[in-house]
Amino acid sequence: MAGTGLDRIRPAYTPVARALHWIMALLVLGLIPVGIVMGQLDSGPLQDRLYNLHRSVGALILPLVIIRLVYRFTHPPLPLTGDIPAFQRLIAEATHWGLYTLLVLQPLVGWAATSAYGATITVFGLFELPSILAQNEPLSMRLFALHRLFGFVMAAMVLAHAGAALFHHFIRRDRVLMRMVSGG
Repeated sequence: MAGTGLDRIRPAYTPVARALHWIMALLVLGLIPVGIVMGQLDSGPLQDRLYNLHRSVGALILPLVIIRLVYRFTHPPLPLTGDIPAFQRLIAEATHWGLYTLLVLQPLVGWAATSAYGATITVFGLFELPSILAQNEPLSMRLFALHRLFGFVMAAMVLAHAGAALFHHFIRRDRVLMRMVSGG
C-alpha cells in the first residue's frame, strides 16, 4: 500500500516487530563479547558460568528468531521510500536476510558443536536440551570453528546494519532509523 494515505497512520514496523528487534539486538550484542571473552579465559568457574550463559541465551535466540520470522511474514513492514537508491534497498534487504539466516544457523551450529563435544546445554538452569549429535571431538572442533566464524560475520553484519541506520539518521536525515525506534 505504499503511497496511500493509509501509510501515514500505519507504522512501518508494529510495536511487536520493534520489541522483537530490540530484544534480539540486545541478546546478540551481549552474546558476541561473552563468546569472545569466555574463549580467552582459563578453565574455571567464571568460564563455566559464561559458557552456561552463552548457551542459555543462544538457546533462547532460536525460538525468538523463528517467532520473529513468522511475525515478519504475517506482518510485513512498509517498504522503504522511493527516495532510497535501489542499491541501498538491495543491500538492506540482503543484510536483513543474511542476519536472519545467521540467527537461525548460529544457535543450531553451537548446539551441534556442544553436542558433538559431549557437553550439555542447560537453559538457565531450568531444563536440558537433548544432544543432537553423537560425541565426536574432531567434528566438534570443526563446528566450533564454524560457530566462531559465523559469530564474526554476524558481528560485522550487525555493525554494517547499525552503521547504515545511523547514516540514514545523521547524514541523510530520513526516517529509516525511526521506523524501528518509533514505528514511523
